[in-house]
Amino acid sequence: RMLTRTPSVVAQVFLFLSIVLVIAIAVIQINQQQILSPGLKYGIVLDAGSSRTTVYVYEWPAEKENDTGVVTQTFKCNVKGPGISSYESSPGALAKPFDDCLNKVKERIPAHLHKNTSVYLGATAGMRLLRLQNESAANEVLASIQNYFRAQPFEFRGAQIITGPEEGVYGWITANYLMGNFLERNLWRTWVHPYRKETVGALDLGGASTQISFISEDSEEHFNSTLQVKLYGYNYNVYTHSYQCYGRDEAEKRLLALLLQKSNASSSVDNPCYPQNYNTSLTMKYFSGSLCTQSLRPENYYPNQIVNFQGTGDPGLCQEMVSLLFNSTACRDREDCPFNGIHQPKAKGNFVAFSGFYYTINALNLSGHFSLDDFNSSMWFFCSQSWAQLQFMLPKFEEIYARSYCFSANFIYYLLVHAYNFNAETWPQIHFQKQVGNSSIAWSLGYMLSLTNMIPAEGKLIQLPLKPPLFAGLLVFLTATALLCLLFLVYLCFVSHNRKNITRVEHVFIPE
Repeated sequence: RMLTRTPSVVAQVFLFLSIVLVIAIAVIQINQQQILSPGLKYGIVLDAGSSRTTVYVYEWPAEKENDTGVVTQTFKCNVKGPGISSYESSPGALAKPFDDCLNKVKERIPAHLHKNTSVYLGATAGMRLLRLQNESAANEVLASIQNYFRAQPFEFRGAQIITGPEEGVYGWITANYLMGNFLERNLWRTWVHPYRKETVGALDLGGASTQISFISEDSEEHFNSTLQVKLYGYNYNVYTHSYQCYGRDEAEKRLLALLLQKSNASSSVDNPCYPQNYNTSLTMKYFSGSLCTQSLRPENYYPNQIVNFQGTGDPGLCQEMVSLLFNSTACRDREDCPFNGIHQPKAKGNFVAFSGFYYTINALNLSGHFSLDDFNSSMWFFCSQSWAQLQFMLPKFEEIYARSYCFSANFIYYLLVHAYNFNAETWPQIHFQKQVGNSSIAWSLGYMLSLTNMIPAEGKLIQLPLKPPLFAGLLVFLTATALLCLLFLVYLCFVSHNRKNITRVEHVFIPE
């Protein structure tokens, strides 16, 4: 009896311990697991503008929020030299200037992530003009870029010429994202959609085009100019329009061509927008060779002919000449038609003006938001200065920009007041800004945000106390031990039951 009782007790102890250990290991494995972030993802966007190329590096947590990455700018580098459209006659030469910026980018992004880092090049109005003027040259420029990036360690996703509306809406996305109009952190430090927060409009002034983008009250009426954007689980209908040839550089070329057309002389022309006592010599190709100035090109056009422009610093005449760059007659005095026959809903709410808008305002020693009167007085004062005086007024003096700030200021005034219909009351709603924190306000960030919608999110990584093979092995071993103990106890019960029956039978048949 003692022999039978001992194995039974041992089996019961092992069964109990096995069950306790299975429960304990399962509880520990579940409760002690650590959720790790899958880390960061990186993306590179090259903003190939008409006057220069800028390289931006962005990063975001790989798990994302509502299908869109929470993107931050970590690095910015200006590629030396002009924009890529300037290499139409020598596309092979545009790769080398990229080296300096790309080498710095390689240092910023961990080496083991290079092959998984996507690179996108978006070309804007300069390349849009080149494609219209010479499609084969534009294709050769893009092909040269693709060949260059195939030799880089990153995952090149292609070079493309983005449309004007795309450029406008990406700029709108950037401005609102940086202003916190899409996401904000709550008290628990999690990302949420801001409650009843209004979006801002975006005003972008590039070298070859300008864009206006905002959410209109009557977006259905302007359906053809409205793009739908989905970010962080919300849809936005954004009115956007891009005005080709109304970028700062192309507009100034049109002014120079117009001044030449109205001048009696063909080799020496007065320019009321250039500072007093400033003189420069430009080839006719420089300002009349563009597609934007084709209609103003003289009959006796010689690309290499030199034209001397003499600055007279006349603010009133400058403004009068700038007004001729806008075709307001095509609208026939309609309120919803600023110029060039383009119908636009009424601009409403706050706006952020960046790129060329900001740099011109900064040159006038203004910043942020201010009254229209302040702008006009600063512009008038600036345009009345001589070339010698300007050299002491500007924080950073570069001839090609310094000579043109008066024109830019008058152009901005006419664009915002007479074209977009801002007035003394609504002008202060425009905030002239270059960046928010360390992030530049540019279409490239909006482009990256849109692309993160298409880049798959990675699930959170779970670190367990026991590695899965060991956990599974222990469960199998302990479960098997518990089952064997249970079977052994059943067997002992069966044996014990049979022995009792035999004892009873023997007791019945024993003679008295």
